[in-house]
Amino acid sequence: MAAPETQLMLSVGLIEKDVNADTLWVWCYPSVSAELREVLLSKCCLRQDSRGLHTFVFGQFCRTWYYISTVEVQEPTALKKVTHFSIVVTAKDFNPEKYAAFSRVLCRMYIKHGSPVKMMEGYIAVLTKGICQSDENGSFLIKDYDDMIVHARCLTLSSFLIDYLVITVSDVVSQFGMETIILYTALMLKKRIVVHHPQVEALLEFTRALPALTWHRKDWSILHPYVHLTDSELENLRTCTGYVAGFVDPEVSNRSDLFDVYVNLPDSEITISQSAKEAMSMGKLHKDIGLVIVQSAENADRTDGQIIKDISIKTREILANLASLAEECENSKITLETLKQRHFPPATENFLFHLAAAEQLLKI
Repeated sequence: MAAPETQLMLSVGLIEKDVNADTLWVWCYPSVSAELREVLLSKCCLRQDSRGLHTFVFGQFCRTWYYISTVEVQEPTALKKVTHFSIVVTAKDFNPEKYAAFSRVLCRMYIKHGSPVKMMEGYIAVLTKGICQSDENGSFLIKDYDDMIVHARCLTLSSFLIDYLVITVSDVVSQFGMETIILYTALMLKKRIVVHHPQVEALLEFTRALPALTWHRKDWSILHPYVHLTDSELENLRTCTGYVAGFVDPEVSNRSDLFDVYVNLPDSEITISQSAKEAMSMGKLHKDIGLVIVQSAENADRTDGQIIKDISIKTREILANLASLAEECENSKITLETLKQRHFPPATENFLFHLAAAEQLLKI
């Protein structure tokens, strides 16, 4: 039996577009819910014009990660009446590189054999043995990618992490400069960040980098990189306390009920919603943190891993001071009165109050 890490996969499915331009969910093993299946059909791009083909997309719905690889069929193949198809893998973990590699192997299998049987065999082989090996269609070893995440989680911050992020924190800082502190503050306070870009690939790359600004949490569950303005997806989003959500639909800019911070990625603009301005008010502490972020990112000798570590050290310093304050309080819970006794500048007091709430250190 394979190691427990391989049990993170939940299902594999197949969507086809035929010569009549009909898009159908044709096969799945073992199963997905009807609601999730409808979401996956909307994400795979086969219902859209083929000029908008997205070779690989990923996202999250109801705590299930999905990874979709889409291929245009080039003759001659065993697929006589199929023009395009998508392989869909669902899983419990966030690891786009792992599932992109696995999906490529499954795609080659389907093109060669024209039957999902071989794909199911490959899926079961990975599930039970951790490896899918084929001289013709390539090989996939799950341990290679699980090791990558283990290294990242241990904060070795090596090339493993750079691959994991794709777009780096330095890219984010390069685009937004000192305004990166708005994103950092929103993440620290577990606010709702909405990012818009008309190109899904740019959206996926940018949004996945943001959780690294709060590396101490190592929490990619806040990431919802590809969301449509549908009732089911928005209802799922509303169940989350804080999130980073990506949208291709420009209409999201008018949905202030969905965000505390709005990022217009093409125009490099960040907007704080009216309802979040009090919690997100900035002061000298924010300027100091912003300078740490910008100066580290602008240092050509610093790798992205080192930049994340610099930010993480500053974050831990703030959290250590907050924890020290909590230890002096009844039941280790901070009150507004405790903060006022320290005579912090108003913006610092405000930030620490909301941070204590986000870190569950605030007395309710």
